[in-house]
Amino acid sequence: MRIHVGSTNAVKVGAVLEVSAEYPCIAGAEIVGIEAASGVSDQPTSLDETIRGAINRAKACFDGSDLSFGIESGIVPVPHTKTGHMDVTACVIYDGHEHHLGLSSLFECPKDVTELILSGECDMQTAFHRCGYTANPKLGSAEGAIGILTKGRVTRKDYTVQALRMALIHLEHHQLTPA
Repeated sequence: MRIHVGSTNAVKVGAVLEVSAEYPCIAGAEIVGIEAASGVSDQPTSLDETIRGAINRAKACFDGSDLSFGIESGIVPVPHTKTGHMDVTACVIYDGHEHHLGLSSLFECPKDVTELILSGECDMQTAFHRCGYTANPKLGSAEGAIGILTKGRVTRKDYTVQALRMALIHLEHHQLTPA
């Protein structure tokens, strides 16, 4: 089996590699990261845009694979939060016919970061760097914003794995997928 991941980001590819060992339906698969356009803004700001980005990545890298994974993070409106928004990661697994969606838990960013993102000035990685929360300008390829906010208790890879496991429910339970 060959799985394409619609990104060359080591965190995303590593998350798929880690999770694949836990699932007999994909264990032992060859996993290849392929640069794939999301077709949405660099920093999605709605749940719809975040999911569309994951779908687009999965479909864009499918060719020559048995399954493809699209992973996209975005900041989405959430009522009753301090900033009105939270970050979520979407994973879409595409089998050539159907897409299977999973979402991570959500977390809230500091107000100054959220304001920068919503202004359209920058993505989360740049906003965290610009606001002084990290010296790492490549935060998204490392522990991620969630790693900073949880002091390493949850990393970007952990957070991505959540979305992957939720999408994999569909592959393990075929009754959830229309015939």
